[in-house]
Amino acid sequence: MRYLLLVSHGTMAPGVHSVIKMLLGERDDVLSYSMEDGVSADAFVAGLEGVIAPIGPDDSIVLLGDIIGGSPLTNTLNLLTQKGLLAKTTAFGGMSLPMAISALMAIDDDLDDASLVASVVSEAREGARQVELALDDDDEEDL
Repeated sequence: MRYLLLVSHGTMAPGVHSVIKMLLGERDDVLSYSMEDGVSADAFVAGLEGVIAPIGPDDSIVLLGDIIGGSPLTNTLNLLTQKGLLAKTTAFGGMSLPMAISALMAIDDDLDDASLVASVVSEAREGARQVELALDDDDEEDL
């Protein structure tokens, strides 16, 4: 199985996971865990071990973290290394809901790693842009 693993500071990862459930339904291949305020790196890793327990040696992982170099992502990568899963992991920073949905579509379509990366990175770039508003006092229905 190919898993989508979401990790973050605060409640971002569980929040993105919650929206995925709302939009796409419950999925066994989506896992999430976060480092909440005041939680040590050791406590985060201990909790994460339970979350990733379903991932076996024949599985692969698409990992989305909130901040490249942040504690949740780096500690997750360290744990995946210890578990022998790093070689089967494709990791991204800058997590967003569009990236997560794109990753799930790539997983569902069984895309190879290069195509998955291209899709997720493209969605990340396209998902962050200014919304141009046509503000006309006479016709508020344009919004």
